[in-house]
Amino acid sequence: MAVAELAQVIVDVPTLQTNRPYTYQVPPKLEHQIQVGMRVIVPFGKGKRSVQGFVVGLDQPADFQGTLKQITALMDLVPVVNSEMMQLSHWLADKTYSFWISCLYTMLPNMLKAKSKRIVKLVQPLAPEDQAIFGQQNVLDYSLVQNQASIVSRLLTLKRAGKVQFEYQVQDRARVKTVAQIQPVLTVDEYKQLRSKTRANATAQRKMLDYLQSIVGQQVLISQAQKTTHLSSANFRQAEDKGWISMQQIEQYRQPFGAELTDPAAKDPLYLNLDQQRALASVKQSIDNRQSTVFLLQGVTGSGKTEVYLQAMAHALQQGKTALLMVPEISLTPQIAERVRARFSSQVAVLHSGLSAGERYDEWRRIERGEAQVVVGARSAVFAPLKNIGIIIMDEEHETSYKQDDAPRYHSREVAKWRAKYHHAPLLLGSATPSLESYSRALAGNYQLLQLPHRVNKRPLPPIKIVDMRPEVQRRGESNFSTALLTALQERLTKHEQSILMLNRRGFSSFIMCRDCGFVLKCPNCDISLTMHLDTHTMRCHYCGHEEPIPQRCPQCHGRHIRYYGTGTEKATKELQALLPTARILRMDVDTTRRKGMHEKLLQKFGSGQADILLGTQMIAKGLDFPNVTLVGVLNADTGLDLPDFRASERSFDLLSQVSGRAGRADKKGQVIVQTFNPDNYVIRLVQAHDYRKFFNTEMQIRQLASYPPYYYTIRLMGSHEDEQVAAKMMYDIRQELGKQLASDTMILGPTPRAIARLKKRYYYQIVIKYRQDPQLHSLLTKIMQEAQNKYQRGAELAIDPDPQYFL
Repeated sequence: MAVAELAQVIVDVPTLQTNRPYTYQVPPKLEHQIQVGMRVIVPFGKGKRSVQGFVVGLDQPADFQGTLKQITALMDLVPVVNSEMMQLSHWLADKTYSFWISCLYTMLPNMLKAKSKRIVKLVQPLAPEDQAIFGQQNVLDYSLVQNQASIVSRLLTLKRAGKVQFEYQVQDRARVKTVAQIQPVLTVDEYKQLRSKTRANATAQRKMLDYLQSIVGQQVLISQAQKTTHLSSANFRQAEDKGWISMQQIEQYRQPFGAELTDPAAKDPLYLNLDQQRALASVKQSIDNRQSTVFLLQGVTGSGKTEVYLQAMAHALQQGKTALLMVPEISLTPQIAERVRARFSSQVAVLHSGLSAGERYDEWRRIERGEAQVVVGARSAVFAPLKNIGIIIMDEEHETSYKQDDAPRYHSREVAKWRAKYHHAPLLLGSATPSLESYSRALAGNYQLLQLPHRVNKRPLPPIKIVDMRPEVQRRGESNFSTALLTALQERLTKHEQSILMLNRRGFSSFIMCRDCGFVLKCPNCDISLTMHLDTHTMRCHYCGHEEPIPQRCPQCHGRHIRYYGTGTEKATKELQALLPTARILRMDVDTTRRKGMHEKLLQKFGSGQADILLGTQMIAKGLDFPNVTLVGVLNADTGLDLPDFRASERSFDLLSQVSGRAGRADKKGQVIVQTFNPDNYVIRLVQAHDYRKFFNTEMQIRQLASYPPYYYTIRLMGSHEDEQVAAKMMYDIRQELGKQLASDTMILGPTPRAIARLKKRYYYQIVIKYRQDPQLHSLLTKIMQEAQNKYQRGAELAIDPDPQYFL
């Protein structure tokens, strides 16, 4: 390794982010250790501040003429960002108009993001009354006293006198889990001799010596030893003190899986029909030839796409390569991960936000060390540090959850394409209802289209019955359940079959309103009404998390005539339980799955037949495969159908098609009932006909007329500030700057307030840009992003989102 004298470092300074690395001098003691991709601690700014950074280059000439600051310390023994990820992070920052440091952190588990705390350090001896502030220590954690005005004032006086100094201390949060392990250090004969000399009433010692004789030459976890002997940890510490055993701490991975597989039969590959065989053969050929082909596998629900995935992954592993499988929802991870685990056992690692920080760190290290060859996970799993990737698979590729809402605003599909090209590996996109962008690319020949038009068991897709809720409400009053749906649910209960019901709203009711004065209780931080949650007896904002008690009187007129409007999963569950008192109902939404592991527990409970009805939000619509489910009901198909967003129809078609596909997946015949107030809407009718191609053609005509993707590219600029005028002025200034330099056929919409103009006490204004080809646009937006930190009033924030999935 060449000796490095200079290092280029991207620093983590939230208030002054830049994509330009800073050059630091490498101290002699680190010259033979430092490598690109390592985390370092460096001094930054004029004060004593230390920050974390990433080494992104070595030995590049510096044009700085002054004295360079030195790197303070290395935080890693080996790079945490490999060469591929370093290149990817640079591309990602440019592609998504993000800062390089944000992209690097996005790729790593949170435990590799250091914490910085402010400390006060003694420089000279203090008078006793001042020393009392520090106690017996020479360093004080400033956060412990920062709210005590008298102490802060005294510390500032001492600082001016040069007796103390304020510094920032970087703390590495990465911690491995360790467990105690014991090992006998004597021979069997020596243990026998010790036992013969032990008092007869020293039962614990005699039991210990008997046990140690049985494990001579072995290393045993202390937890296992305690379980076997029923002795305490104190007994083992005494044995160590006596010199009978040695005890050491060894690293142990945190285990995100359950101990046992519930479906061991899934380990054997299934027979493939002709359509599946053709699709698999194309993918295998691409793996063997090291071609970065993008395949679009369009298969109706229940057509066996997952089995094609598993056999393609197995083929990649046989070639000595690794495999990555992504799913759009955490709720899908348990079921698909179990099937993958059954097939590939200990080679599988999972990565998703439902893991604890420690579990995610350990899974990341297993992958990085090459101990796991298969990764299953949600959106961020696309950054798994796999080497020699043989195939990348995106299940339900149409899902908008593959797009990251915060910086860097990447789409997993684009990152997956980049990585597939880097590794010369195929990318397999799978869906029953592909995104319009992907399907149009497949028809144009940019992707290779593979199709599975039939279910594997040769059963037809379930018939869909449309129920017009308008006469139902007139006849029976307001209810979530039509007569047809209740009758079908009762039939399933009688036959001991299961049902899935979807209502895409959580909570008890959408809002409460005073019938005397019309007052609607809104969030104090956002321009949105609060949702009632009966289980916690609170009104809750689903955007910022604000909570307050359910009011008994109107806050405005003090009247008592408060009524609850709308519905949610909690209210629907309560109503259904009253209508079908013998039914065992499970509710699955963000509230019931908030606790760790609840996704798995609820799905296992339903899958094992401990419930008759699973009622939930869209998280139950995709990927779930329960053979006893013969009825699917959609309580309100209109949710999201008429939102002011150009993708509203596509999202509704996808969601309704996906949830319909949960019915009749095995030998029993399935049925779907869709309740709607708009039975003649073209989306509802095409869902009923299972006609994706006609929906595609209809929607593409609308997109072309309105100049939206896939005919045009879109970018959204979003400015925000706590003062509405500041946010508006910033966006009007940007609009003027854009108008002077862009191509003549590029369209600029706005600035306008966002649909929900205020969120979390901030006002939002947006500009939407629609373009086909504009050579100036990228460089201009990059310049605007870089200048925004210093150009606009303090507290103003600008976000640039390429290919936004929502305009709300």
